[in-house]
Amino acid sequence: MADVEERTGTEPLNAPPGAIVSPIPPARPLDAIDRDILRLLQADGRASVRSVAERVHVSRANAYARINRLIDDGVIRGFSARVNHERAGHGASAYITLKIVQNSWRTVREQLQALPGAAHIALVSGDFDVLLLVHTPDNRTLRELVLTRLQSIPEVLSTRTLLVFEETDLDPDPDARG
Repeated sequence: MADVEERTGTEPLNAPPGAIVSPIPPARPLDAIDRDILRLLQADGRASVRSVAERVHVSRANAYARINRLIDDGVIRGFSARVNHERAGHGASAYITLKIVQNSWRTVREQLQALPGAAHIALVSGDFDVLLLVHTPDNRTLRELVLTRLQSIPEVLSTRTLLVFEETDLDPDPDARG
């Protein structure tokens, strides 16, 4: 008698048993008001609900409900400050490309998230597998991070460091770029 694998109940019916399926439901479509709210909050995450409501021409209750829905749906992942890294004591920034062992993304991602100064991590396609943005106090610290921390991760096959000479955050409002 053949062994039968149990389903966990989280796989779609056409998925093989034991398949890992994202529990995130499909995104609801955004209308023009939702997109306006997102644009405003990207430009100023501290904007009040009242201010947002006035600028997108809806009631405060409607704006509040829409913002909460965008948060609940995972469209808005959080609110943060845009930081001038040099003025905050991180004078060296770099994009680091990594080639990693096939199928080791989750393990590598966990280790990269723990690195001091790691700002952005992306799994990408092309000549390398991972793109990592780091901000460090100086080049010595950056060198230590690359040569000691990154290259000691067993799943990291190679790295290439691209120093950032200057950064410009783009305004999320394309009309403001003029």
